[in-house]
Amino acid sequence: MPNASAKPKHSRRSRRRRREDPARNELVSSSLESAQQCLFNQDYGTAFVHYLLVLNLAPLFKDIAKESFRFTLFKWAEELDSVGRIQDLFDCYEQALELFPADEVILNSMGEQLFRMGFRDEAAGHFHKALKLRPDYPEARENFYRVANWLVERWHFLMLNDHRRNQKYQQAIQKAVQNGCHTVLDIGTGTGILGMCAKKAGAAEVYACELSKTMYELACEVVTANGMEGSIKILHMKSLEMEVPKDIPHRVSLVVTETVDAGLFGEGIIESLIHAWHHLLLPPQRGENEFKDQSATGRVIPAGATVFGMAVECNEIRRHHRQCVSEVGGLSMAAAGQLRSPVSCSTEPDDSMEPYTTERLSRLPGGYKSLTEPFTAFNIDFNNVQDLEGLSSREVQQLYLPVIKEGELDALAVWFQLHLDEESSLSTGPQEDTCWEQAIYPVHSAKGFVLKPGDKLIVEISCLDAYLRLCSVAVLRDDHEIRLDKRHDSRFSGNPVSIPNPEAELCSALACLQTGQTPTKDFCMLECAEMALVNNQDYHQRFSSAFGKLVSRLKIKCQNVQSGQADPAQPTDSSDLLYVLDVSEGFSLLSFIAASHGHVKAYSSVEKKKQQEVLKKLAHSNNIPEQHLEFWLNHVEDEHGMLQRPSREKLWTAIILDCVETCGLIRQKLMEKASLARCLLEEGGQIFPQRIVVYGMLVESDMLLLESAVQGQEPTLGFNIAPFINQFTVPVHVFLDFSTLECRHLSESVELFVLDLMEANANYSNREVKVQATSSGRITAIPFWYHIHLDQEISISTLSQNSHWKQAAAVLQQPLQVQAGDWVLLAVKLHKSTISISAHVVNEQTQ
Repeated sequence: MPNASAKPKHSRRSRRRRREDPARNELVSSSLESAQQCLFNQDYGTAFVHYLLVLNLAPLFKDIAKESFRFTLFKWAEELDSVGRIQDLFDCYEQALELFPADEVILNSMGEQLFRMGFRDEAAGHFHKALKLRPDYPEARENFYRVANWLVERWHFLMLNDHRRNQKYQQAIQKAVQNGCHTVLDIGTGTGILGMCAKKAGAAEVYACELSKTMYELACEVVTANGMEGSIKILHMKSLEMEVPKDIPHRVSLVVTETVDAGLFGEGIIESLIHAWHHLLLPPQRGENEFKDQSATGRVIPAGATVFGMAVECNEIRRHHRQCVSEVGGLSMAAAGQLRSPVSCSTEPDDSMEPYTTERLSRLPGGYKSLTEPFTAFNIDFNNVQDLEGLSSREVQQLYLPVIKEGELDALAVWFQLHLDEESSLSTGPQEDTCWEQAIYPVHSAKGFVLKPGDKLIVEISCLDAYLRLCSVAVLRDDHEIRLDKRHDSRFSGNPVSIPNPEAELCSALACLQTGQTPTKDFCMLECAEMALVNNQDYHQRFSSAFGKLVSRLKIKCQNVQSGQADPAQPTDSSDLLYVLDVSEGFSLLSFIAASHGHVKAYSSVEKKKQQEVLKKLAHSNNIPEQHLEFWLNHVEDEHGMLQRPSREKLWTAIILDCVETCGLIRQKLMEKASLARCLLEEGGQIFPQRIVVYGMLVESDMLLLESAVQGQEPTLGFNIAPFINQFTVPVHVFLDFSTLECRHLSESVELFVLDLMEANANYSNREVKVQATSSGRITAIPFWYHIHLDQEISISTLSQNSHWKQAAAVLQQPLQVQAGDWVLLAVKLHKSTISISAHVVNEQTQ
């Protein structure tokens, strides 16, 4: 009887399971208890192992133990990180995600670890997953925006919105395919637009490669959405690693690429094209007779390029690349030696230097002056492999450029014309309406050099390491050659520089002799933003004044104590030093300025040895005792010790916080640092700055829209790309120059928010601000900047002309139409030092 036989089997299984339950339950119970005891004892590694055992054996405990498990994971990860066990750290996160694959907090935390280690693509994936699980999760949203800025820079949006550029590429590809190039490889495909152009033109086979994991996945989505999933094969790899027939079945007849930067060769186009000609492309066309059948020959789009340049005077470039001031905060800078940016273009390549930086000349504050006519610097044929291979062995070319206007030589500005084929080209010149910036080769002549009409500027051009290098080496004046790469005789410069402190100059020369260095080699590199900070005289002078007021006030207080006019319980030893802590990021002169006020021991945040030596020289030449300037990071093993007392009894008189990033954002964890700093101040002590007031304005700016998102399908030739790349749009744009931003002002400036670093009770996390439109238009963005109040009377604006800070702007997801006189309600929120702004028009009934 089947039913009778089935019942006993079921009963046996039930009895066997029940017999195992007690042992398993006992193991789970004891492990859970052990995990909790280990947590109490701060043995996070053992606790983590116990939790893994419990949750694998008894998944029903997941909801109960989730918070404790997260806490254990994060504390154990901190320990593993501190001892450099990075692989073990990531293994723990992988184990945690196997248990909680949909836990947005763990996903976000792993993304933070990955981002910190430099794995930006992988970090973006984790932040994106966390946001999909919980769209209102602020930490994941802010992290995703931060990574999005790294992965998909704003030029991607500008480039895809550049209809003219896209159309010219499409026409060149279409013509090549119609002339017989039926197999195509798109190198560095990005969103896949050029590969899709080739397929739409009728190419039989289209392949594409992309190194960035984020862009590779994006391209796959775009190609699928445009119905070409089976027609274009996309490879996640470098073209240099591709082989025939392993990755593509045979050589192709056309390579299309736009792997060029503002300096033309900076993205490795030379190396990738040499490899393509040897391994991936059919042989080049040999003669005109073969023109009609290009299926048997190979070619490249673009076909080549011509590089142009000109010498310019520009204060904005100057102050970011070399020292322009002789003193800061009333102190002589003569002993500093030469300070300069890491952007230097000598004919001898140096790994510590970048050959050029990039700027959009048309947007530089203060503009620029052309000192020479534009000149042709270089030609390259991408369809000639011998030309490509011979690039690095070309002799250094020397050009003599007639000077047409008088001005200080600050840089060579460089752009190029990209020849897509025999008929069509694109220019990246400063006068063009283009998505491109120009390459800038700054001049580091410490005292500047004034060119005059009649001079000839001697420029050397080379490509020794496949980077285009242009170097201003000398000036020919009245048949006399004046070298610019050495200290020159000021008789020829036209602008002799006075020495404000001859003794300091002598000290600097003696220091060079003692170290065996010559003045020409005695230079210290600072980042471009740090260089601009050094040149910000107004900021340093105002800090010196504000700090001087604090010192005077405390001295008066001390004298009152001694004369019995204050609390006798307070310390009366007037010889006791005032202790100042500077926790600024990077190079900072503020501790040096503080120490100069006397009766002060200042702790500097400067970490690099060469930069510490500069500060020591400056202190010595300005008669600051050596023991009054100390570098606290030399004695701190981890960042958790950065805000601590100078001694067991003493508190800080002043703590200097670096509040605003150069890009225009509030520094992360500023308010947490301020909270800790307040606890470490002595009575009457002060945080610098005391408070920060955020100001903003309503503007209409099509440029910000073009930089923030792809505007529909029209600019992208009808291809559906916008929804995919626009996932990486960010609500706040940084590194803006508001003075040159293409925009219409739709309101007056208005106070948006206040951050009080001295009074915790005065702060809030959100605020509503009503702004009246002064003009009709579309509100597309709210640029914002800061007034940094060093004390009650002294402040400085990040919008000032010589500020080293840039501005930021909150870009609205949808433009807001307003009429003059309308009131707009701005909701301003601060979350962990991140400012967000939303807006809507207030109707008359609400008013």
